[in-house]
Amino acid sequence: MQVADFDYHLPESLIAQFPPQVRGESRLLHINGLVRQDSHFCELPQFLRAGDVLIFNDTKVIKARVFGKKDSGGAIEALIERVLDERSALAHIRSSRAPKPGARLIFADRWTATMIERKDDLFKLQFDGEESVLDILEQAGQLPLPPYITHIPDDEDARRYQTVYARDPGAVAAPTAGLHFTEDLLAKLQAMGVKTGYLTLHVGAGTFQPVRVDDIAEHIMHHERYSIPAATIALIEKAKAQGGRVIAVGTTSLRALEAASQQGFLAQPEGDTNIFITPGYQFRVVDRLITNFHLPKSTLLMLVAAFAGYDTMLAAYQYAVEQKYRFFSYGDAMLLEPDTL
Repeated sequence: MQVADFDYHLPESLIAQFPPQVRGESRLLHINGLVRQDSHFCELPQFLRAGDVLIFNDTKVIKARVFGKKDSGGAIEALIERVLDERSALAHIRSSRAPKPGARLIFADRWTATMIERKDDLFKLQFDGEESVLDILEQAGQLPLPPYITHIPDDEDARRYQTVYARDPGAVAAPTAGLHFTEDLLAKLQAMGVKTGYLTLHVGAGTFQPVRVDDIAEHIMHHERYSIPAATIALIEKAKAQGGRVIAVGTTSLRALEAASQQGFLAQPEGDTNIFITPGYQFRVVDRLITNFHLPKSTLLMLVAAFAGYDTMLAAYQYAVEQKYRFFSYGDAMLLEPDTL
């Protein structure tokens, strides 16, 4: 298939620049083949039943964007892609000239780091001093809102561009399907017998990278680190054995579950993955998917087309545009049934 096969027209006015005034007050489009049902996210329980399992990504967005200068004086902007350990990280760097190994970088006129080596598009940085990379970012960094959100992040973004269950810092972008969940909704689902499990996949900046080839078979996905606890695996196995459905909350949860099952059902509970899911993929674990609306020509649109059916998804997106759903990270959500053809 070609990248152009995953294009659609989206009026700029439908790109959500801010979250809904109250968390959870978003719309929900339920898609089951060609059957569409308009709903609201607070009504999600009507589509679930006791014994179902919701799998959440508990990653926490870090203040990954930091500004500074080279010791030679040139301005730089760094976006921390992955924290490697207490003192080192991989980063994207924007500057007039890329720093060379050994170059000294100064962030916020206070913290210093050395560029150790370049790894493709990323730069390995070694930070000086006793403070950890995460502590430095918390003090000096800026929340890395997606490129299609045009305002400068503020305190409200720091609260709302984070799920209520986020607990493991390391993501550059939020697992946005989870932004709709509130503590009250989680409690309601638990009371009706829906189980909840957690995994961690630290979302990287590559999630926003465009596909730069025409033939999608030639595209190489970025790598992301995931970990699935034994308790979550046991929960999924029990649900499957008892006829429950596994519902991935977001494409990151789905990618982690499917990546873990490439060598057998959840046989690889942690590791790096660059799994690229496109139409024709056979899903091994996930039975339902909750997700936001994705960018035209994006790998995430290809993933949902693989899950719900190519024709089904393109028709659903056209319908969502006509009905003025809000798109992307701060936008509305979909509940997708799998393609059974």
